[in-house]
Amino acid sequence: MARRCSRATSQQSPVRRPTAAAILMCFCLLPSAAQAGLYTASDQITLLTRDNVESVLVNSTAAAVVEFYASWCGHCISFSPVYKSLARDISEWRPAVSLAAVDCAAEENRKICVDYKIRGFPSIKFFRAFSKEDSYGTNYLGFPRDISGLRHAIIDSLETHGEPWPPSCPPLEPISPAEVDVFFGTNPVQYLALIFEESRSYVGREVILDLLQFENITVRRVLSSEVSLVTKLGVTEFPSCYLYYPDGQFSRLQVSREARSFYTYALMRLPGVLRSGKAGLISSVVITNSSAEPWRSFNRTRVYMADLESTLHYALRVELAAHSLIKGEALTSLKNYIAVLAKYFPGRSVVMNLLKSLNSWLQNQTADHISYEAFREMLDNTAQVPDAALPEGERWVGCQGSQPHFRRYPCGVWTLFHVLTVQADSAGASNPHEVLSVMRSYVKNFFGCRDCADHFETMAREGLRTVSSPPSAMLWLWSAHNRVNSRIAGALSEDPHFPKIQWPPPEMCSSCHAASSDGEHRWNTNRVLSFLSSHFSSSRILNDYLEDESQVLEKQRQKHEQQLKLVLQRKAREASNSVTLPPSSSSSPSSPLEEDEEEKEEEEPDDGVAYEEDEVGEEAAAVREMEEKSAKPKPKVEGGADHQQRHKKPSFVGLRMREPQEDIVDLDSFVNKHFGAKVLQFASSSLVKQRTLQRKVEQEPRPVFGLSLELDAGVGMVGLQPIDQDLHAGFGGQTKRLQKRELAGRYFEEGPGPGPGGRWISVLSVGFSKLDVSLCVVLYFLSTACLLGMYLFFRNRLKRRRIKLALP
Repeated sequence: MARRCSRATSQQSPVRRPTAAAILMCFCLLPSAAQAGLYTASDQITLLTRDNVESVLVNSTAAAVVEFYASWCGHCISFSPVYKSLARDISEWRPAVSLAAVDCAAEENRKICVDYKIRGFPSIKFFRAFSKEDSYGTNYLGFPRDISGLRHAIIDSLETHGEPWPPSCPPLEPISPAEVDVFFGTNPVQYLALIFEESRSYVGREVILDLLQFENITVRRVLSSEVSLVTKLGVTEFPSCYLYYPDGQFSRLQVSREARSFYTYALMRLPGVLRSGKAGLISSVVITNSSAEPWRSFNRTRVYMADLESTLHYALRVELAAHSLIKGEALTSLKNYIAVLAKYFPGRSVVMNLLKSLNSWLQNQTADHISYEAFREMLDNTAQVPDAALPEGERWVGCQGSQPHFRRYPCGVWTLFHVLTVQADSAGASNPHEVLSVMRSYVKNFFGCRDCADHFETMAREGLRTVSSPPSAMLWLWSAHNRVNSRIAGALSEDPHFPKIQWPPPEMCSSCHAASSDGEHRWNTNRVLSFLSSHFSSSRILNDYLEDESQVLEKQRQKHEQQLKLVLQRKAREASNSVTLPPSSSSSPSSPLEEDEEEKEEEEPDDGVAYEEDEVGEEAAAVREMEEKSAKPKPKVEGGADHQQRHKKPSFVGLRMREPQEDIVDLDSFVNKHFGAKVLQFASSSLVKQRTLQRKVEQEPRPVFGLSLELDAGVGMVGLQPIDQDLHAGFGGQTKRLQKRELAGRYFEEGPGPGPGGRWISVLSVGFSKLDVSLCVVLYFLSTACLLGMYLFFRNRLKRRRIKLALP
C-alpha cells in the first residue's frame, strides 16, 4: 500500500496542491495508457496475460522477475524506463531468468493480480524455476530504482535459489584451485576465463551470465582470498580477467578498462566463441554462398560505397517493385526519400546525376499517384540523361554475411541512414528531423520486414520528440540501432561471424566506453558523437570493389539498345500480325484496276488454321519482301493461265496453311478481292472508304469499294466489292468470270458466262453454294406442295357444305 499512487498524499498542507496535481495527472493518463500499457514486445519484456501466465510462472525451467503495475499510476510510469533498460541490460541472461510485466489496470488481467495478492503498484516479485501453482513469488520490498541495484538483486535471488537449480543457469559460486586443475578433463571447451575479484564484487557473476549463451568458453570467478591461484598467475589487480588454455598456459585478457562490459565484449570476440546453436564458420579464406560470390576482404572500421549503392539498388528496384501503384502517404514518403538522397547522399557523379534527375521528375508529378513502371523508367534513365546511372545488382562488402541470408540489406539500410544523418549535420541542416522523419516514413510504408517496421515505429514514436539538433539526431539513431541489436541478439537472423553487440565495440572506440566508480558501464556520448562524425563521413568511404563509372554507363547504354531492339521487334511482330496479304491470283488476266487493289487487311485466323511463331526478324523480312513483290507490275496472263495458277496456296505472313485435303470450314468474315458482275456493283447501296498502309503522299487513286449484296457462304457477312469506274456504262458486255470459295476454303472457277436466260439465276445465286441453292429449291417445292394441298382440302370441304345446304 505504501507504493500505491493514491497513498502519495501527505498530511502537510504546503504540499497538497502538487500532490493533487500529480494524482489528477495519473487519472488523466488513464484512458490512453490503459489501452496500450507501458510496455510492448519490442522492450524484450514478456507481457503476461491469462493465456500465458501459467507457462511463464508455473513449473518453468527459468526463473522470472515480474513487475505488477497499473498503467494509470504515476510511479509506474516513472519506473518503466528503468525496467526497459534493465531488460536490455540483462537480455543475455534470458535462458536463466526472464523479465515479465502485467498491467493490473486492464480488466482482463485483474484476476491475475488478485491471485498473486498484489495490493500496491509497482510491485516486483521473483519466481524460482519450477515454481508450484500455489507459489506467490518472493516480493522485492523496497527494491532499488536503478539498473545496477536491480541486477544485483536478481543475482542474489539466483544464488539463493536452491534445488532444483535452473538448468540453463551456470554455477555462480567461486571456483577452487582443484577444479581449475581438472577443468579441461571434463569440459570440452577452448577457453576458461577466470575473473579475479573481491568478495563483494558482482562483476564475475554478471560476466558469467552474460556469456551463458556462448559455446567454447566457460567463465568462472575467483575470489582474491584464493592465495594459490592469485600467486600462480601473479594477479595484482581486482577485478582482472585471465584466460586459461587446455595446454596449461595462462594469459591476461587485454581490455581498456577492468569492467563488466569490457570483459563481455572481449570474450565474445575470441576466435571460436559462438552463440549456442549457431553453425561454425568456414575456416578457409574464401567463403562462398549460394550465389557463388567470393568472400570480399574488408576493413570493419570503414564504410564501403558498394554497400550504399547496393542498398539503393535493392530499395528502388526490388523493394519498391512490390508496389505497382504508389499513392497517398506512400507517394509523399517516396518523394521525400529521393529528395533527401539527392541532397545528402555522398555518391559518385553518375549516381548523383541520376538521383537529381529522379528527384526533379518526382517533384513535378502533380497527380495523386504514380505507377512503379513509370518510376522504373526514370530510374533506368530511359530519357537518356547524360552521365546518369545507378549500378544494377548487389555487391555487398562491409555488409556481407557468412551466409547469403545474413546481414546484407538490413545492414545497408542502417549504414545508409547513419551516413545521411552525418552528412546532414556536416551540411548544417536546419531541420534536425529531416533525415529521421524520412527514414521513419520509408520504413513504415516500404520496408519489407513488417515486424521490424512496427518495432521501429514504436521507437520513433517514443523517442523522436527528444531530438532537437542534427547531432542529437545522430545520437538518437545510434541509440535506436543498439536497442535493435540488443533485441535481436541470439535470434536466428544473427550472423555468428558478426554477433549483435552494443556498437561501437571497445576495439573500435575505446574512449566511447566509460565506467563509473562502482564499475558500471556508461557511454561517453561526446566521444560517441565524434566517432560517428568521423566513421560515417564522406572522406572515409571506400570505393573498393566498385565498377568504373564508364563501365556502368556502357552497361546502361547496352541495356537501352537491347530494350529498343525488343520494342522494335515487338512492333514489327504486331505490324506483321495485323497485315494480311491477298492470296495468289487464280482468276482471269488482271486489269489496271485490279493491280491497284493491293490492300492489306486484318483477318482473324480460322479455327482450323495453325499459326507458327517465327522470329520477328524473319517476319519483318517477309513483310518487306511481299511489299516489294506487290509493288512490281503484274505480268499479263494469257488465256488459260488461270488454270495453271488455280491451285496455288495463298501466302500469309506467319501463317501455316493446312494441307489441301483437309476440309476446313471458313467461319470468319469473307472479303471478296475480285470484281463481280456490274449488276452487283449497281446494287451497292453505300460506299466504304478504302484503308491503306501508305502515307498520304504515296497514295494513288484506288477503286472505291461498296457494300455488295454478296453474302459469305455459311456466315452471311457482307463483302466488299470495288465499284468499276464505268459504273454507268452498259451491261451488254460479257461479265467477267467470278472466283468463288467453296466450303473447303478452295477457290474454283465458274464455267462459261450464263446466257440471257440464266443471267438472273446467276444473280440470285450470288454468295450461295450449290448446296444452299439445292436446299432452297427443295424448300420451295415443299412449300408449294403444302399450299396446294391446303387449297384442295378447303375447296372440297366448301363443296360439301354447299351440298348439305341444298338438301330439302
